[in-house]
Amino acid sequence: METNQNGKFSVDLDLPYPPVQPETHRKEYAYAMLSNVGSDNSEMSAVSLYFYNSILLSPQHAAFARCFHQISIVEMHHLDIFASFAHQMGLAPRLWSVQGGRSHYWTPAYNRYPQQLPALLQNAIQGELAAIGKYRRQAETIQDANIVANLQRIIQDEEHHVRLFRSMLAEVAET
Repeated sequence: METNQNGKFSVDLDLPYPPVQPETHRKEYAYAMLSNVGSDNSEMSAVSLYFYNSILLSPQHAAFARCFHQISIVEMHHLDIFASFAHQMGLAPRLWSVQGGRSHYWTPAYNRYPQQLPALLQNAIQGELAAIGKYRRQAETIQDANIVANLQRIIQDEEHHVRLFRSMLAEVAET
């Protein structure tokens, strides 16, 4: 498992994020950012799920619980980036998404809540992979270099989370 010098999970890539300054103010880009804020496949879903996981795993799996807590903080930073983009492009940065012209507020019902450790880790991996796929599709279609640079930087974090969760899963399989 990837750890830092203190033996804790290293969730920080120690890479800077680009500034959050859209070059355009296209509504479809703002709606994409809102989708990253508050849809079923969103940063809010990750934050809430990882908070839940951190509580559920403590104290029996304290190292895993701390890792989920730390990753939830990284996901909160992503949430802030996407909400800031949406706001700067003229949309209210609420926990919602807009699909087919209708607003859908984020709900904790979007999450699955497995309680067994292997299933919990598999669920986290699946969520990260879904986010990576979504952000890659957005990066391919959005024509705003700053938004794309932020998406690419966030993808690096999500890929790192997948590696961490897979490492945890391997550790669980060994025991």
